[in-house]
Amino acid sequence: MTTETLDPRYLDLDLWPTELAVQAMLEGQMSAIAALHSQTAAIARAADAAATRLGQIGRLIFAGAGTSGRLAVQDGTELHPTFGWPMERLVFLMAGGVGALTEAQEGAEDDEDAARADIDAHRVGRSDVVIGVAASGRTPFTVAAIEHARAAGALTIAIANNPDSILVDRAEHAVVAATGSEVLAGSTRMKAGTAQKAVLNLLSTAIMLRLGLVYRGRMVAMRISNAKLLHRAHRMVQDIAGVDADMAEHALNEADNDIRLAVVIATGIPASQAAALLDAHHGNLRDVLQGMRPRS
Repeated sequence: MTTETLDPRYLDLDLWPTELAVQAMLEGQMSAIAALHSQTAAIARAADAAATRLGQIGRLIFAGAGTSGRLAVQDGTELHPTFGWPMERLVFLMAGGVGALTEAQEGAEDDEDAARADIDAHRVGRSDVVIGVAASGRTPFTVAAIEHARAAGALTIAIANNPDSILVDRAEHAVVAATGSEVLAGSTRMKAGTAQKAVLNLLSTAIMLRLGLVYRGRMVAMRISNAKLLHRAHRMVQDIAGVDADMAEHALNEADNDIRLAVVIATGIPASQAAALLDAHHGNLRDVLQGMRPRS
């Protein structure tokens, strides 16, 4: 595995001046992102397939162990506040359980039976999308989760840092960030981890785009949980609906801080009708607004 190989350039890293060591590590981080240039098409294909499969009922399920699992959880937990993705449509399968998020669970990544049991316990099926993340591409827990989920009919996506790995082979879609050896041999929390986080960012955001949860570059489905986000929401309603600040505030109040609903209300549509329009278009604000335009 290239992620485990020792790079002879860094054999004496512990003897280097600290700034030179930091510079070397930074160069590694930059090369990790550069490794993704060849994977944009693969990410796009996976995102399109995932959005189609998820529809209105499917769940996003993240599976991983160690650093890879923690990165997957970190990305997935942002989907509710950023895109309003329902928490009940998120599942995290972490080797060793939730306790492994903060403390390493020895041997958990080798437990294939636990992965299969998790897939069964969550009744994974054809509407679901399972994303397995493993730097090595051969972590038994993650491979077993992907294999069992695919057998259950779920769409499976692999994110790995070694080409031609078993995880890549077992999933229907694969993104391979070939980051190579680490500055610290085998420390995949560094280059490999950086690339994994970037892939997860790109993949999940692209899925949300295709599901209609973004409009004109704005997070119109975000959850408003503080003063900063409320101010941002006011600006969104103003800009999108073309109304003044007072009207935007009134619409948001009437919509109970639902930005998409507030935009439609601000155009002059009664709240109940606006809600029905959004429901009919599965929450896609662009489709609603386009349907409201007068026909020539």
